[in-house]
Amino acid sequence: MLQLADSLELERPQDKLIRRLCSTLESYMDQNQINDICRAYQYGAEAHAGQFRKSGEAYICHPIAVAISLAEMRMDAKGIMAALLHDVIEDTHASKDDLGRLFSMEVAELVDGVTKLSKIDSKSRAEAQAENVRKMFLAMTKDLRVIMVKLADRLHNMQTLGSMPPEKKRRIARETLDIYAPIANRLGMNHIRHQLESLGFKALYPGRHAVLKNAVKKARGNRREIVEIIQNSIKNRLREAGLECEVEGREKNLYSIYQKMLNKKISFADVFDVYAFRILCDQPDTCYRVLGVVHNLYNPVPGRFKDYIALSKANGYQSLHTILIGPYGVPIEIQIRTHEMHRMSESGIAAHWLYKSDSDKAESDKTEHAQARANEWLRELLEIHKSAGNSMEFIDNLKIDLYPQEVFVFTPQGGIIKLPRGATIVDFAYAVHTDIGNSCVSARVDKQLVPLQTQLENGLTVEVITTSWARPNPLWLNYVVTAKARSSIRAYLKNFKQQEAINLGRRLLEKELQGMNLQLDTIPSERVNKLLEVLSVNSMDVLLEDIGLGNKMPFLVAKRLSQDDISSTVRLDDNEQGINSPLIIKGTEGMVVTLAKCCRPIPGDSIVGFFNPGRGIVVHHHECRNSSDSRKKQTGWLDVEWSKDTSGEFPAEIRIELLNQRGTLATIAATISEMDSNIENVTVVDQDDRVSVDLITLTVKDRVHLANIMRRLKKLTIVLKITRVKA
Repeated sequence: MLQLADSLELERPQDKLIRRLCSTLESYMDQNQINDICRAYQYGAEAHAGQFRKSGEAYICHPIAVAISLAEMRMDAKGIMAALLHDVIEDTHASKDDLGRLFSMEVAELVDGVTKLSKIDSKSRAEAQAENVRKMFLAMTKDLRVIMVKLADRLHNMQTLGSMPPEKKRRIARETLDIYAPIANRLGMNHIRHQLESLGFKALYPGRHAVLKNAVKKARGNRREIVEIIQNSIKNRLREAGLECEVEGREKNLYSIYQKMLNKKISFADVFDVYAFRILCDQPDTCYRVLGVVHNLYNPVPGRFKDYIALSKANGYQSLHTILIGPYGVPIEIQIRTHEMHRMSESGIAAHWLYKSDSDKAESDKTEHAQARANEWLRELLEIHKSAGNSMEFIDNLKIDLYPQEVFVFTPQGGIIKLPRGATIVDFAYAVHTDIGNSCVSARVDKQLVPLQTQLENGLTVEVITTSWARPNPLWLNYVVTAKARSSIRAYLKNFKQQEAINLGRRLLEKELQGMNLQLDTIPSERVNKLLEVLSVNSMDVLLEDIGLGNKMPFLVAKRLSQDDISSTVRLDDNEQGINSPLIIKGTEGMVVTLAKCCRPIPGDSIVGFFNPGRGIVVHHHECRNSSDSRKKQTGWLDVEWSKDTSGEFPAEIRIELLNQRGTLATIAATISEMDSNIENVTVVDQDDRVSVDLITLTVKDRVHLANIMRRLKKLTIVLKITRVKA
């Protein structure tokens, strides 16, 4: 390939880039692989001929620059070929089949994974962006090289943002900081992550970047002497202890300084007073010996020591972190790790290719461990993807997963579970197993019973209590923080509602068929299949779900099933309607049968049901004013009755006029409590010096229970008038 570069006129930017790529590839690849890469370059150069970037340079310069970044990570030949071809499907006449035929399906799949979706029927740019990220992650779960190519692609795009319009520059920078930099962090690729963060920060907030950069430059000059004193002190003490280690000062990333100032609401001086040093050792045991030496040299800050060697981060990062109080009272941050840990912290999952040819078994084991962690994360993402309703929901769950600050808790058997900061018992339960999360009711933390919303802290032992009848509660979504818990709860509720709708739809249809002297199970399958075909429905379950959710009227479906000619239009006589026998409900059917909040019907009331498309049946009180218009539409409502064995507590609302005296509300609450009821809400409607008019929502078992409560309240001298609110 070098010969190819030599034969060109070395004046164009792409020619210089090709020479650089050739030189890097020849350091670790054989000639046959380089020849394949050469073919890919020639094809890409011909496909992009005549195309130019905003900066004015030939477009092919971009794929070559991406390939160089990957070659420096020692990416394999197929990955380099994909980098050189990563834009040909999107921006040229080339197709995936062409690449598969000319190179290999492996290369074609990699290129397709990075390619954006060109035609998306989306309502907004945000949805299109979300769909593209979702597509990339699906490809990434099959082959990690997809994200490697994409990160290198994004890095070069960020390096060449200068010629972009300001609005587009900010949008790309925001996407980089929100999605791609955290992905690089999650995969342990800190070298790329820091570059993406710095470039994204500079593009998104150029003014703030310039101010911070100048401040750091000034501070560096003023504090150089202190840094040298600390560094020499550490080196001398390590030498005295007989420990051969490298000590290097570490300048903080501008974006991390900005984030710390923003999150902790502190000034620049408070952040930059933390001097950062890194000590590199040969063995993990030496790291702990070094820790003892530096703790004897300077006093450690209590509570600021973290052992990421024994308990590594989710991305495989390992190191000891400690904060010390140095000379002049300045805090010093020190990271202690081995050389292998340092290389892993910089390369992360890229180390799988970087060390692929190394013979060192220890390093090979570490890279396999890093890849196993990455694959585990990708499996979790695939699970999240399957349960996400749409791309925007997937992106929300992804962002939750990309910003963890970890806590470590223990199972009763001594296993370690890593969770994000702020995680609750429910997050822990889903982290153990989805079935445990779906059936949890409470937990014991260090043998003490606690509620499910309890937030976990480091070192706690958690035992989840489950029951067979329990199921996820929609309220859990208000306090879970892990993407797995959130997506699992949503998936369960979605499937549960679907099953409820199918069951309700079957009851409604069978009720209507009963009035026509038919039964669903006895109707010939040919007639049912013909109906599904006419209604363009895939299965009977889908049809029953539509009926249960109110999207299709059960009487009309039953009428069609009763006709010999299924495809003919259903005609109703003026007086014709569904069967007169009412639908029996208990009020606890779940999400497809809901009680209207305007009139709050309770057992014992005369009730009527209305079909609300997408929600199922909404049950109103018979006297509710909101139902009068809907009842005129014969196909929009149905008679319902309470089941005789209905149990549970139901909300009811009363309007009460009270003497405006001290303690009246307390007296009302005490009386309601004595009557075995509970107050859910109190609203003051009107009030003057003499009278207070309040709306009270309370829980009752049935109409008789409510009547007894109201009769008891009327006997109180402070009550002037009491009525039930029915609309």
